[in-house]
Amino acid sequence: MKRSLSFGQRQEGRSLFGGLYLLLLLKLQWMRMELFGGIEPLALAADALSLLALLGLLELATPRRGKGPAYWAFNLVFSGLLFAVTLYFKNFGTVATYTALGNLGQVLGVRESVKGTIRPLDYVYFADLAVIAAVWALRRRRGSAPRGRRSLFKPLAAALCLAGAAGSLWFVREAEATKSELAQAESVGLFNYQIVSALKSYEEDKEIASGNIAETIEAAKALQASYPYGGAGGNAGATPQAFGAMKDMNLIVVQLEALQNFPIRLKLGEQEVTPVLNRLADEGWYAPHFFQQIGQGNTSDAEFIANTSIYPTGTIAMSTGYGNRKLPSLPRLLQERGYRAYTFHINNVGFWDRNKLYPALGFDKYYDKPYFHNDHFNSFGASDEELYRTAVDELAKTAAQGGKFYAHLITTSNHSPFRIPEDKQTLTLPDGLRGTVVGDYLQSVHYTDWAVGRLIDGLKEKGLWDRTALVLYGDHFGLQPQDADPELIREQLGIDYDKRVSRLNIPLVIRYPGQQPRTIERTGGQMDLLPTIANLLGLRPEDGGVLPFGRDLLNTERNVIGMRYYLPTGSFLNDDILFVPGKGFEDGEAIRLDTLQPVADFSAYRDDYEYMLKLMALSDQYVKLLPKR
Repeated sequence: MKRSLSFGQRQEGRSLFGGLYLLLLLKLQWMRMELFGGIEPLALAADALSLLALLGLLELATPRRGKGPAYWAFNLVFSGLLFAVTLYFKNFGTVATYTALGNLGQVLGVRESVKGTIRPLDYVYFADLAVIAAVWALRRRRGSAPRGRRSLFKPLAAALCLAGAAGSLWFVREAEATKSELAQAESVGLFNYQIVSALKSYEEDKEIASGNIAETIEAAKALQASYPYGGAGGNAGATPQAFGAMKDMNLIVVQLEALQNFPIRLKLGEQEVTPVLNRLADEGWYAPHFFQQIGQGNTSDAEFIANTSIYPTGTIAMSTGYGNRKLPSLPRLLQERGYRAYTFHINNVGFWDRNKLYPALGFDKYYDKPYFHNDHFNSFGASDEELYRTAVDELAKTAAQGGKFYAHLITTSNHSPFRIPEDKQTLTLPDGLRGTVVGDYLQSVHYTDWAVGRLIDGLKEKGLWDRTALVLYGDHFGLQPQDADPELIREQLGIDYDKRVSRLNIPLVIRYPGQQPRTIERTGGQMDLLPTIANLLGLRPEDGGVLPFGRDLLNTERNVIGMRYYLPTGSFLNDDILFVPGKGFEDGEAIRLDTLQPVADFSAYRDDYEYMLKLMALSDQYVKLLPKR
């Protein structure tokens, strides 16, 4: 009888282990279908091996009693993880790493946006748990709840764990040759990808720890000098075009939440979606081929880039990872010329660790939630109107004392899910857009544009307009790929839309007194903001200890910008194409920026690919070697 009981216990343990293993493997494959659209045999093997190692480890670590509850608790955590990774991919277009998952607390601040991307089908990860809970409750009511039993196959579990770990190690080593994070995650699986990311960060940090910042600066300068940018900015001693055109003017830089470029100059019938920005673009300088370059920190990363011209590492929000540094920045550059530097954001300064970022950038003062009247515009609180009213009032005080100012204004009213108060909905939508995310977005953008008009009115009322330069740009995309159907947009708006090029394309408008209108046709990105602004103010960044990894767009004849996180590392845009690598260059794909059509032969752009990989690596070295505060 005793031998029979032991055999039964072994069988029950194996059944529990095997059943849970198959169940979780199915969930992993469902996630793979959601993220990558298919399942490859090798990828399935990678998932199977990593899961085998995890469950084997759980079996070995769990006490003999309570084995069942431990397994189902693991199932719950596992399911929640896959659910989070799926939503993360929908929102950010990349596979979450352990560093990104560590910032889940920040996501609660934009929970309304996240809710908008959830479908009922996303809860499939928890379907089995609901059934199990119901069965358990029913059996408990009948007095037949299962008793905890010993699991007597730990030696087998140890062997399975070792086999899974050994197989996973093979996949991890194979991933080293792949630069693209997305390709790595697809080929080695979610859990092996975490190991790949951790090892990569460890190796990079170890290499950089023994580095020398002076050598990194010289290497970056030499690399940039080797690229055929052209223009006066590339010739030593030459006076760059428009140098000092905004000299000694006040400077206001407005970072517009979730503003893509396609609404600019767009009409719905006879009604302009962005009449104020259209007028600024017509009177000033407008760059229609301008792109986001943010990383894990999203809006806070856009603030970081605009003020430093340093690439986000993509592995952590820059405010969190590098808020303890003394960052060479636009505020510090301008403070040497007698400017006061301020930043305005209607959220709490602790959101995305801006309480670290703003001192790191050297702002004299930041204005956050307590400084604004909460008119309950959306979940963040105060509206753009209130942001601008407060900013103009405060800046007028500096001007009244005879001082010059630089102000960075961070808007939030156009944040997803783009549901604005009814009394602010003044755009007449066609029937085909009513009740759609695209329609809500355009309605929200229309308000954003109107609020910019209120900023201009306020500056005029305070006598600041004729001595202030205004720069406006988008922080990142607004429409998620699943909400931006190219056919719907073509049918309703009469424009072509690409889910990568159009999504990442944001506007840049520069206006200052005495300016002659101009369209900047050069491709550019957020990295180019600091060097372009500095040139217009008559400043040379290197004289103030700033090393830009972007370019002055007014003095560049051929440009290339890098991108990662929302696209895999190695992605770039030049004046012709958007390139996205596969495992490397050869299996990548390219899209023409002017026609939004695929490019069959992109071999001529290999140098741009190799150059951007080197430049972004040097940017990472540079920011990691900067001194701590």
